[in-house]
Amino acid sequence: MTGAGNITVGVIGLGYFSQFHLNAWERIEGVTIAGISDRDGARTQEVAELRGVAGFADPAPLLGPEGPDILDLVTPPDSHAGLVRAALRPGRMIICQKPFCRNIAEAEAVVQEAAAIGADLIIHENFRFQPWYRKIKQMLEAGDLGQVYGCRFALRPGDGRGEDAYLARQPAFRAMPRLLIHETGVHFLDLFGWLFGSIESVYADIRQLNPVIAGEDCGLMILHHRGGTVSVFDGNRLSDHVAENRRKTMGELVIEAERGTLRLDGEGRLFSRGFGSNDEAELPLHYEDRDFGGGCVEALNRHVVAYLRDGAPLENRAQDYLDVIRCDEAAYLSAHQGRRIIPGQEEETA
Repeated sequence: MTGAGNITVGVIGLGYFSQFHLNAWERIEGVTIAGISDRDGARTQEVAELRGVAGFADPAPLLGPEGPDILDLVTPPDSHAGLVRAALRPGRMIICQKPFCRNIAEAEAVVQEAAAIGADLIIHENFRFQPWYRKIKQMLEAGDLGQVYGCRFALRPGDGRGEDAYLARQPAFRAMPRLLIHETGVHFLDLFGWLFGSIESVYADIRQLNPVIAGEDCGLMILHHRGGTVSVFDGNRLSDHVAENRRKTMGELVIEAERGTLRLDGEGRLFSRGFGSNDEAELPLHYEDRDFGGGCVEALNRHVVAYLRDGAPLENRAQDYLDVIRCDEAAYLSAHQGRRIIPGQEEETA
């Protein structure tokens, strides 16, 4: 589909994060929300009235052949395969929330079916669309940093403490048997692979600090990249970091490279320091800071619309995201076996 005509969107899944999807679609010129649906009928009616759009108790009209141009699935992983399969049509764009499907076997099967029918299937992986990471990507591609030795991200949202952890915003987190890596760490598996090249091995050490939840909420992942960079994801959902809004960046990042150091703080500001210098300078960033992560949801949605209208290159294809799922599964295998794992393989690394 190309051209300047109106594009219609259907949104399925109206939990906490769906507000950012709906806000973004409403702001994009030439895009109309054709309908919304949630398995909670009362929630569907409430949001439909608030937004002034059609609400469907049964998502069938959005999934069928007469449905919208884009189907945006903001639903849990156990629903992904069934919804994607019901929506598959030649030329349809399907955006599916992360983490994609329940396991790699299910994800691979769905990707193959979408390709066979000729539907576009991408994953709503929005961290790479945060403006500070787009800037870092530009700098890396321009060679501004030279050889990149390592990267560390300290995830410190501070939202996982106490008996009421996650209840106010995303209560489903409490029952997830795999939380820190499968729900949140996947953002950084995708991000670090995009920034530094494919991930060749994964080592993980994870644990649970808050006993009221089912999964892990603290731990490390050490990732070896094909280009030689080693990245570290250091996650602790009970600790916080310095920020007015601790969900803006979710933590702080440092990249150490041949020509110096790059630092991201909790306010979404980037600072550069040349090797051998004690002076750090803030780098200019220009973006509209609204909703989540510096407007990354809207940036991703505009990226999809540009592909549909103009044939612009498309990131986040589900086929490519399979590598992220393999790394996610490798991390849990590594934590269980206490060794480095090559994603998609069982043998021990050197």
